[in-house]
Amino acid sequence: MEFFNSAKVVRLQSHLGKYLQAADDQESVRQTRNATTPHVRWTVDLVDGKPHIIRLKSCFGKYLTASDDPFILGTAGKMVVQTDLTSATQDGAVEWEPRKDGFFVKLRTRAGMFLRANGGAPPWRNSVTHDIPRRTSTQEWVLWSVDVVDIATVDDSAPGRISPAVSFSSVSSISSNGDYELETRSPSMSISGFGSGYFTGRDQSAMELFQKAKVVRLRSHHDKYLLAEEDEESVCQDRNGSVKNAKWTVEFVEHSDGLRFKSCFGKYLTASNVPFLLGMTGKKVLQTLPQRLDSSVEWEPVREGFQVRLKTRYGQFLRANGGFPPWRNSITHDIPHRTSTQDWVLWDVDIVEIRTFTSINSRSEEPILPPPPPPWEAKKSHHFFGHRSKAESSPSHDHHHSRHESSESQDHESPMKAEGRVIHYHVANEKGDVKDGQEEVKFTFKGSQVEELKEKLREETGLHDILVCSRNPLNGKLFPLRLHLPPNNANLHVVVVPSSEDSETAESP
Repeated sequence: MEFFNSAKVVRLQSHLGKYLQAADDQESVRQTRNATTPHVRWTVDLVDGKPHIIRLKSCFGKYLTASDDPFILGTAGKMVVQTDLTSATQDGAVEWEPRKDGFFVKLRTRAGMFLRANGGAPPWRNSVTHDIPRRTSTQEWVLWSVDVVDIATVDDSAPGRISPAVSFSSVSSISSNGDYELETRSPSMSISGFGSGYFTGRDQSAMELFQKAKVVRLRSHHDKYLLAEEDEESVCQDRNGSVKNAKWTVEFVEHSDGLRFKSCFGKYLTASNVPFLLGMTGKKVLQTLPQRLDSSVEWEPVREGFQVRLKTRYGQFLRANGGFPPWRNSITHDIPHRTSTQDWVLWDVDIVEIRTFTSINSRSEEPILPPPPPPWEAKKSHHFFGHRSKAESSPSHDHHHSRHESSESQDHESPMKAEGRVIHYHVANEKGDVKDGQEEVKFTFKGSQVEELKEKLREETGLHDILVCSRNPLNGKLFPLRLHLPPNNANLHVVVVPSSEDSETAESP
């Protein structure tokens, strides 16, 4: 319930990275990836006499309601809709009980069911129901992240007062800039701070913390700092935060809430797909310098009280491990399932160097760049930028220059980065058979690795254990794709083959 005590307006994000949305028809509810639309903002109403119960009101003034109508006849899930308060108050259908589950919440109805974000093939894709997850593979479907968009002030007469549940202390070490004045504004919040290196305000999001940061240090719950090791490949923890290896340059991902962290060796903090130990869920975190900056080097900061969690695109978190070797001082990305390891993904952010206003506003003074070269020269340019020396990619260059290089490199890359390819797919059963008349689904994909495509298809279908296959045009048999996708950015038709358990889930969530 503490997630909602000080919240006036929230967004609810599902395990698929999609937000709970009030549809334009003012009746139905679905999921969307667009976090900026007002349709994903829900006003929190506390219920008198029921301190553990809330109501969620959409932008249309209607309430999130657990109806008694089945989503599809013959299945257990029931529809979640928007209704007026007067028509659903008596039976408690608009009342939801938040139950904390680690860093997430489950929203329970009076009947004991939970708000559930469905995946899989249509019509289940992007739908929202209330149900009880009975399969292991669907346990996460009732977990929601809570983003506080607007804060309900405790005392309007004391504007400096903030709730400890949502306040955010941001700076514990500052460079020689001394005192500085900082003002940050967004459509939903206003922050201003002055003086000794601490931001104050009613609601400071994690992204706003990094908005003025040029170089940071990340300190784990062990009071150890995230370090780039001298081999220029691995990362670790160490108590010595004064070394250059503990400093990370912050870069922003355009049109996204993601960040990149560049080490003193000019390489990026990367969530790899390599298991830290075989048989364990945690995967290695490395320093890499990919020819193309893909989602593996992007981290979304999520505020947790006075600290942050750094989330990968696929919902895992940067984690500082403890215990005996080889776990001691290691860094992985994972989802903490045990209560004793919940704090292992929390980080304190020390701002070492502040991004000055002149560097932020210097974009307007940039010279106008010449147009990109014709396509027959782009390949040469891409080859040149993919093999820059370490001196050119050194973190001694300021952040503005590194972003200029990044955008210039993007302008000279192949069309695949800018446009991607269209992936067409069917979901088969565990035997590889596709139902007659099943509609082929398509989406745009910008990666080149099969593992990247597999992760994207897991996200699209809601299935976990899958094979991505292509069909032999000669005999019609399926064969699994390995390593790299076909070149030339050509459209691709694939078949997703799930495990037997996931196959059942796709047919009847």
